[in-house]
Amino acid sequence: MRAGHGGAGSVSFRREKFVPRGGPDGGDGGRGGSVILEADPSLATLLDFRYRPIQAAKNGRPGEGSGCDGADGGDLVVRVPVGTEVRDASDDSVIGDLTEAGQRMVIARGGRGGLGNRNFATPSRQAPDYAQPGETGEELEIVLVLKLMADVGLVGFPNAGKSTLVSVMSRARPKIADYPFTTLSPNLGVVRVDDDRSYVMADIPGIIEGAADGAGLGLRFLKHIERTGLFLYLITQDLDPARDPLGDFRALRKELGKHDTALLARPALVVMSQADRPEVEAQSDEVRAALEPDGHEVFVISAVSGAGMDALRRAIAQRLAARGRWG
Repeated sequence: MRAGHGGAGSVSFRREKFVPRGGPDGGDGGRGGSVILEADPSLATLLDFRYRPIQAAKNGRPGEGSGCDGADGGDLVVRVPVGTEVRDASDDSVIGDLTEAGQRMVIARGGRGGLGNRNFATPSRQAPDYAQPGETGEELEIVLVLKLMADVGLVGFPNAGKSTLVSVMSRARPKIADYPFTTLSPNLGVVRVDDDRSYVMADIPGIIEGAADGAGLGLRFLKHIERTGLFLYLITQDLDPARDPLGDFRALRKELGKHDTALLARPALVVMSQADRPEVEAQSDEVRAALEPDGHEVFVISAVSGAGMDALRRAIAQRLAARGRWG
């Protein structure tokens, strides 16, 4: 991000017929344009920056004689999706976070224009022959990180039924198949509570054991969880007898904690999916007995038959209302 430089001040003297004491009349240089980031809800990706990695504002124009100031360089407004985090590439520190539509942030300030020689005239120096140069505009390299803005995030291992649940609860139509990593990008669905209330649900893909260390799809999608207000831990009795719902739940919590320990305190519900399978229904009592004493509310649902779906919808709406989602 490169801001514009300020224009140089002018060294000029008024020389006109019948004006014996013209004096200095050099104009000031114009201010350089700033680079401003603006959150735009109509954008969904950062793809444009792959092809335009350099964003530069215009320089201010230099001053001129006859007291004419140089024109300011126009500010450059760079639009980014809502949910974009801005980091300094030199030390990876967070500079800003654009989480609301229309939110703006000046990322690089334009340089101030230099003063013309008319500003330096004094009784003892009536013909100053110098002016100020313009200031250099700020320039820095940044990293833009897009994080999903969702009210509810589905956290679960591959094939736990996350995409199916999103498709049933909303009108989203994600790709669904019976092999791992069907979902290679986050799916968002809008779930309507009533005529005036709705919330956004996100299927967060790619979480397996070791994801926080880069296994599977690694950190590529774990960062999206940071924006989510309510977690749904989605577990089920896997077809592999070596896996179990409680083991999956603990493994998911472990990966989230390794990524950011603050995520473990985030409000959450535990959802045991695929209740239409006999082995899942049979194990639900064991899961409740193990998790509910620790304060984890467990819901047993089937996206196929619809069992338990209404209770889950009500519980999500109640949790979001308690967090002030709808004021």
